[in-house]
Amino acid sequence: MPKGGSGNPRSQARALALQALYESDLAGHPVGASFEWIKEEVGPQDDSSAYAFELMEGVTLHRDEIDKLIHKFAPAWPVRHLSVVDRNILRLALFEIRFSRDVPHKVAINEAVELAKTFGSESSPRFVNGVLGSAMDEMDEISAALEEEPVLASSGTSPEGK
Repeated sequence: MPKGGSGNPRSQARALALQALYESDLAGHPVGASFEWIKEEVGPQDDSSAYAFELMEGVTLHRDEIDKLIHKFAPAWPVRHLSVVDRNILRLALFEIRFSRDVPHKVAINEAVELAKTFGSESSPRFVNGVLGSAMDEMDEISAALEEEPVLASSGTSPEGK
């Protein structure tokens, strides 16, 4: 089991993905190579490997957008100056909050705080929780606003009535 993973396969997947993202970010190795190396080190993780890979791919694919969110919700801390652990925990959680439809926001935040307790500094859990709490509040407001917008019926005519 990867360090920091509980018995829950998704928690294990997050810990595995974090370790691969950390190693890749710190050493500059391709994230896929880091993932394969970490998988070999921790042993077979059939239940968690697929989700860990999905997380890593998602973070890698959306990293620029995720880093902009980190900057928005932690403006006093430039992304490049954050600890490597905190930066990658935030990336994982913001990926789940922003792009994953099957992970409740509170679960993503709780899991991130647990990762911060295991892998981060003494202040990491509080920092991660604060940044993600701000992000969740705004994203929930955006979701609520989108749900309240009226949907135009498809009547085959343009809004001008033509």
